[in-house]
Amino acid sequence: MISTSEFRSGARLELDGAPYIIVEFQHVKPGKGGAFVRTKLKNLKTGQVLDRTFRSGEKFDEPNLDECEMQFLYASGDAYTFMDTSTYEQFTYDKRQLGENTDLLKEETVVKILLYHGEPISVELPTFLDLKIAETDPGIRGDTATGGTKPAVLETGAVVKVPLYLEAGEVIRVDTRTREYVERVR
Repeated sequence: MISTSEFRSGARLELDGAPYIIVEFQHVKPGKGGAFVRTKLKNLKTGQVLDRTFRSGEKFDEPNLDECEMQFLYASGDAYTFMDTSTYEQFTYDKRQLGENTDLLKEETVVKILLYHGEPISVELPTFLDLKIAETDPGIRGDTATGGTKPAVLETGAVVKVPLYLEAGEVIRVDTRTREYVERVR
């Protein structure tokens, strides 16, 4: 159980049968009347953010969340197979359950999967991934002075913007939080 007095940014609670994380909170003690807590909550399953106000002293259940370190093995259509790195058990999840960055997943990448009652609700990728450019338009000579970018399709199928001088076959580092090119890997 978690009480409103224990609310902190990042604290997790279960509300209306769904897991939420506290994004912002503010304890308010008006001149008259009871104290209350204003919160901004993010639904961990849907990503929806809502504002809720709670009376001081209310209690909530903590959600049944497990964080597992797993290695991505392979994808077959919309089915993604992972191996738990501690038990070597294999699990197959649907692409919709894993979030929006599944197109950056490369075989053998170790990720953290957040499970809610055994069902995945999010995948946390490493901050930086080194991926090979599968295809991109050739750079035009003399076009690099402008610092322009062009789209590049990576080995995983993801599309990111890269500098004009990069060519297919080169390995680049991608920031998985912003999906942006960071640097060329030599």
